[in-house]
Parts: sequence; structure tokens; C-alpha cells
Amino acid sequence: MANKLMHPSDVISNIQDGMTLGIGGWGPRRKPMALIRELLRSPVRDLTVVSYGGADVGMLCASGKVKKLVFGFVSLDFIPLEPYFRIARQSGVLEVMELDEGLFMLGLKAAGMRVPFIPTRIGLGTDVLRVNPQIKLVGSPYDGKDWVAMPALPLDVALLHVDRADVRGVCQVKGPDLFMDDLFARASQKTYVSCDELVDSAYFAQGDEARYVHWERAETTGVVHQPGGAHPTSCAPLYGFDIKHLGDYTSGAKEAGGWARYSEKYVHCTQQEYLERVGGIDAVRQLPLPVF
Repeated sequence: MANKLMHPSDVISNIQDGMTLGIGGWGPRRKPMALIRELLRSPVRDLTVVSYGGADVGMLCASGKVKKLVFGFVSLDFIPLEPYFRIARQSGVLEVMELDEGLFMLGLKAAGMRVPFIPTRIGLGTDVLRVNPQIKLVGSPYDGKDWVAMPALPLDVALLHVDRADVRGVCQVKGPDLFMDDLFARASQKTYVSCDELVDSAYFAQGDEARYVHWERAETTGVVHQPGGAHPTSCAPLYGFDIKHLGDYTSGAKEAGGWARYSEKYVHCTQQEYLERVGGIDAVRQLPLPVF
């Protein structure tokens, strides 16, 4: 079996200017933040980013790497609108395709199925169609009605974070919600996954562990072992999101030079240095899980 273990810099070397980048996770949950920080340290620019966004989108906007954003929302949950995204959006520097969560999901699903669109009633009668004139209606040969033809959202590269993986690319998510990570994996030409725990392949033969594997290992291009790699977002059930850290990050958006100060301390360093600056991996793993 192929060994897909990679260094973070090797992953980012496969992302080029102008590519379409999908980022898994959901708001402040299970974002591949260690890989995002590696991307922030690179010279890559002019990306089309496709994400149920959180700090991943905000940081990429703050660093000027995003040309176009395809999104259903960009939120930190307890902070409803991600502040650096807000600045970029209000300044008009972003091209956008603003979708509801359901159409976004169908776009990924269409790309994974290798079809140009999926017909749906989602979006009918809403402003989603007004602000996205590129989304067309299609007549049904069965009932004579018009349906929204949600176009596929094909990705050049997807970045995901999971609980654990092996070197073959078998990935496991045990959190209460997979979100759309399996769809991102299938919609992309290349999928790179960071994991909190790197396990032997025999791990997945134990008990019901294989039940938490949600996409085929053939969809995984590379695996990066990054303990705490989702911080400051959560990776349930291993750790929750870091409310204090995200609060400090958000406060910086209101201050002159706030992003530069945050970036200098938390981006322009190694992952080990990052973990030390946020209190260490043990502190990350003690972050309480959010309760809803």
C-alpha cells in the first residue's frame, strides 16, 4: 500500500496561484488550521476559496490571498460574523458566490458525482437567484416545472482535518457531525488531510472503528500528522474551540495593525512553536466541548 504521509510544506507546494481551494469543517469546528497557517506563510495568491467558513476564511482574507469566495456563511458561532471576512466583504475586494447551505452542499455533491448540476427546489423564490445570476433554472421533462440547476463546485485541492488517519489515507471522524467533509474529498482533484492522531492500519479493524471512516482512502492524496492541528477551532470529541484565543483574534480586527501582530505571533512560526504559544497540546486537549 502507498505511504501517503507528507510534510505540511509539501502539501502547500501543490497549491498554486489561481486554484480553487475547498476547506472542510464548519465555522469554528474541525478546520485544518495548521495547514491554513502553512498556506498563509506561502506566496500563493488569487485563490477561489470554497468553504462553510470560519477563521480559515478570515485569515486568508486578512492576508490578501482570496480572489473569490464561494460560501454559505463565514462565522465563529459565538461571534456571528467573522471580522476579517467582514472587512474584506465590505471593502468590495472579494468576488463572491453567496449561497445557502443546501445549495452549497448540492454543488459539492454534483462535483463529486462528476455531473454539471443537480436540480433542486432549494433557492426558488429567494434572493439567492437574484444575487447569483449564473445559477439557472432548468425545465423538468417529468412535471413541466422549473427547478434550480445548482452547478457543480469542482475543486483543485481540498484541505481537511480529521481525528485520526493511517499512512494509507484512511481517515476517521468521530465527532457528532461530519459536516460536508466527505463531499469535499470527492469533489476535489487532490485531498490533503491533517490528523490529530496517526494510527496503525490495524486500528480500523477493531470493534466498530471502521464505522467512522466516511470516504474511501483512494480519495485521500496525502496525510499530515498535526496534533492540535484544528486549533483554535474544535475537533470533537478530542477538544473544543478556544473561545479566549478566538476572542483575542477577533479583537485585533478592530485595531490598527491587529492582523500583523496576530500573524507575527501565531502564523509566522512552526506548529510546535504555535502550540507552545497557546499553552501546549495538553492545554488544547483540555478545551471544553461546546454544548448546544
